Amino acid sequence: MSNNLHSPHRRLIELRIEHADLDSLIDQAEPKAALDELTLRRLKKRRLALKDQISRLEASLEPPEPA
Repeated sequence: MSNNLHSPHRRLIELRIEHADLDSLIDQAEPKAALDELTLRRLKKRRLALKDQISRLEASLEPPEPA
């Protein structure tokens, strides 16, 4: 059971959820300008970092394509 809690597939799901949550928060905040510009930039930077982590994890989980 412990292995499932720390599996790459579970981590990928967690990253995707966090990315989706940030997407939603950013989309809601932009039109309202409820967040200050610095906070919005930080959220966008975190979202981009998550996307990079997701891409790297997906690449490590997928078997390489034959040449």
